[in-house]
Amino acid sequence: MEMDERKIRILQAIINDYINTAEPVGSRTIAKKYDLGISSATIRNEMADLEDMGYIEQLHCSSGRKPSDKGYRLYVDKLMKIPSLTPEEELIIKNKLLDVALGEVDKVIKQATQLLSELTKLTCMVKAPSANKSYLKSIQLIGIDNSSILAVVFTDSGIIKNALIRIKKPVGVDVLVRLSNILNARLKNLTLEEINLPIINSLKNDLVGYEEIFDAIIPVLNDVLSSEESKEVYLEGTTNIFNYPEYNNIDKAKEFLSLLYDKEIVNNLISTNDTISVSIGEENFIPGAKECSIISAVYSVGGRPLGTIGVIGPTRMPYSKIISVMSKIVNEIDHNIARGYLDDR
Repeated sequence: MEMDERKIRILQAIINDYINTAEPVGSRTIAKKYDLGISSATIRNEMADLEDMGYIEQLHCSSGRKPSDKGYRLYVDKLMKIPSLTPEEELIIKNKLLDVALGEVDKVIKQATQLLSELTKLTCMVKAPSANKSYLKSIQLIGIDNSSILAVVFTDSGIIKNALIRIKKPVGVDVLVRLSNILNARLKNLTLEEINLPIINSLKNDLVGYEEIFDAIIPVLNDVLSSEESKEVYLEGTTNIFNYPEYNNIDKAKEFLSLLYDKEIVNNLISTNDTISVSIGEENFIPGAKECSIISAVYSVGGRPLGTIGVIGPTRMPYSKIISVMSKIVNEIDHNIARGYLDDR
């Protein structure tokens, strides 16, 4: 059976109507509300074909139709048009993220999470930046007393790691400055994954005469290098789901909330390598998410991926509007954080 232009227009009308009303759509509704230039009987026949093709489904014999996961997938991939944001929405996004743009990345991301939830009326999830995807901005060695030095590692994404190094002999400020300069000359602007054994060995040659310091610093570097991928996940707007009639059933709502508070699951659900990713219904491999859709996007610093931000809700969500808002927020995250953290790279 062929998916011709008329069927596409009817499917688009069904999806638009169901997203807006949450009510199954009948042929008479389509005929009255959408100027398709065809009769209700013709629409009814085309809807029967669309159901046979798997793009729409009927909840029970006397009801209208609702889009299936397959129907939503065709809509997202081929039919929807991404709307422009209103000037007011653009201003809200710019202003709210600009306020924290030069602060820590975590604060920017938390603000973006809250903003995305407010603008989409959905639950928003975000994966915090991972140290393994950051590059070293600087390393500082600071004398604490005669037997200890504080090593502080700064990354471009605002992650700061520090460790106390115990030493047997006092080290002067001038020596610490010189050692810090050597470390920065070798390591600055490298990602943590790039600081490998050959680079560590070259450091050993540079630090001849300061073996004790070198031996103490290596465990600190190893600690940074072996740090696991961040699994920290922020959630915002978890109760937004109760605004959707799909979750009026208390058991279904409890299942959804249980899903959200399992950070391992959420972390996996929003993992993506795509600029914008849309996962619909059965495409989600977690049982509790098979009636949900997830729209997620990678956020970056200077075009380098740092983490993922996404929304989760019923499959009946306004995909085009959400993608428009998310694209703008991700773009502002990239632009504003880059301005704050890449000036001195």
